[in-house]
Amino acid sequence: MLGLNLLSRMAEQVIFVMVPPLALIFLVLGTIFIGVATPTEGGAMGATGAILLAYGKKRMTFDLLKQAVESTAKLSAFVLFILVGARVFSLTFYGVNGHLWVEHLLVGLPGGATGFLIVVNIMVFLLAFFLDFFELAFIIVPLLGPAAEKLGIDLIWFGVILGVNMQTSFMHPPFGFALFFLRSVAPKDRYRDKVTGTMMEPVTTGQIYWGAVPFVVIQCIMVALVVSFPQMVMHYKASAVQLDQKAIDKQFDSIQIPGIGGPGGLPGLDLNAPPSFK
Repeated sequence: MLGLNLLSRMAEQVIFVMVPPLALIFLVLGTIFIGVATPTEGGAMGATGAILLAYGKKRMTFDLLKQAVESTAKLSAFVLFILVGARVFSLTFYGVNGHLWVEHLLVGLPGGATGFLIVVNIMVFLLAFFLDFFELAFIIVPLLGPAAEKLGIDLIWFGVILGVNMQTSFMHPPFGFALFFLRSVAPKDRYRDKVTGTMMEPVTTGQIYWGAVPFVVIQCIMVALVVSFPQMVMHYKASAVQLDQKAIDKQFDSIQIPGIGGPGGLPGLDLNAPPSFK
């Protein structure tokens, strides 16, 4: 590497292959974490970085850019129509007082807040097999929020729990987006590895599904940790300041106002005396 022979040829190739994706990840997540960009701006940074990488590898063409723009427009339209449909469903559901029925059902679960969290997390986990993040966020979450608030659950903590849980929807078969993305780039036929020169077997869909299982388990463990240790999320809430009322009264009593209560001045005010109308 750089003529110093510190790394093997394979290690150098691995590093050079990893740098562009890591840089792209930093443009999206890194700029958000360091406070340079908002999530929307982070997405724009990622799109710009992807275009620059494509230009750098001389793979950017007008047809490819047109295809990317059309795909983005279609996806945005899909999300918008999901939002509209979810709103129509919510209005209809609210019109027949369905939200009150769901709220009473969830609030009446045995175990109080703990039972509510267990049932809700299991329900969201199972629904994530068939619904993606958008449907869950627009349809299911608005029905769960009022019940959580009525049980005295911190809504920020509850939102983080649901967010971590709903992340599994990207890895659930059969509709996980991450599985589809990986299937689109994974080789379907035997191929020769460019580094080692050996023939590699194709990646099957079953292997992709089984490969996602450990990550789903990790997400479930994270849900359990966030539920078990709320301070992981609610550390921003400082303990309430304890005020000593006696010390406050003593400080007020020690305050001297010139011209009031002193010699030749106005009489002092006795707040404990009954009012006089003479």
